[in-house]
Amino acid sequence: MNSDNIFRQINFEGLKVSVTKDVPTTTKSSSSISSKKTIVEADTTDPTSSAKSTNHLSTQKQLIVLAKKFALEGALVSPDKQTPIEDRALKRERLAHLRKQQNIESIVKRTITYCSDTDIADRVDQDWFDNFVTLAEGISNKTMQDLWAKILAHEISQAGSFSHKTLIAFKTMGMQEAKLLAKVCSLSVKDNSKKNIRIISGVYQKPNLINFFDKKRHQKLNLGDFGLNYTELLALAESNLIFIQETESNLLAKNEQLHFSFNGAGLTLVAKKANCILSFYKLTPIGTELASMISDVADDKYLQSLKQLLNYHFSIQT
Repeated sequence: MNSDNIFRQINFEGLKVSVTKDVPTTTKSSSSISSKKTIVEADTTDPTSSAKSTNHLSTQKQLIVLAKKFALEGALVSPDKQTPIEDRALKRERLAHLRKQQNIESIVKRTITYCSDTDIADRVDQDWFDNFVTLAEGISNKTMQDLWAKILAHEISQAGSFSHKTLIAFKTMGMQEAKLLAKVCSLSVKDNSKKNIRIISGVYQKPNLINFFDKKRHQKLNLGDFGLNYTELLALAESNLIFIQETESNLLAKNEQLHFSFNGAGLTLVAKKANCILSFYKLTPIGTELASMISDVADDKYLQSLKQLLNYHFSIQT
């Protein structure tokens, strides 16, 4: 637990595993062991020390660490040392409540750092806040807690930024989906309203008798070269963050301009030819809302490749 955590740490009863092996003996004794067996016993070890080394434990020991953390180790303890199951159920319920309280207090504490002490904002809907608490109190991962804190801070400063559907979608997201969304944002362009976020994936010119055999008429950007392959796009679509079907812009007239923002920097495309069309992946409304809490960190390699791809059809101003 971080040193700046002001909340009481939950203490759990520890467990240890002792494994005894067959040992050849020449005398009979009550302490002799004739078979190999595993016994899980009560112990007073500090659980925080065990938690720090779980990355290097066997799967059996990792299960035991999880079981004791969530007060589910009762059946693993030898029968003569088991407490009544009613007591174990009450203990698990009590620890679950304490864990949820600690989680949501940690999120609120993190949120303070993202809030202004001078800006005035509209009052947050209490029903929205109640839904937020219900969904966020089960989050113990520190990185995810920080993302929930950013959502709360953003909603307080601009009420209505995140719908209940978005909160539910975010609740089902794991670290992998969150990282993929951050990757999407590093490749995306926004229009002036910031309500349409897109990843430009290709460009082509409507075929005619003059350009039909032009090999550069239709060009495609391989997003997999920038950490976003089709499997990852599917995962984002399953999380309702992007539309998996590529969409296209309108036919663009010669010299027609498109104005975008690429991670905070202006990006203007001017069509060199008539009937040019951009293809792109578009974020869903849920993906767009969640993208608003991700800082601008541009993928410069992607931007350079995008400029090279578009250069045949567009002049580019940054």
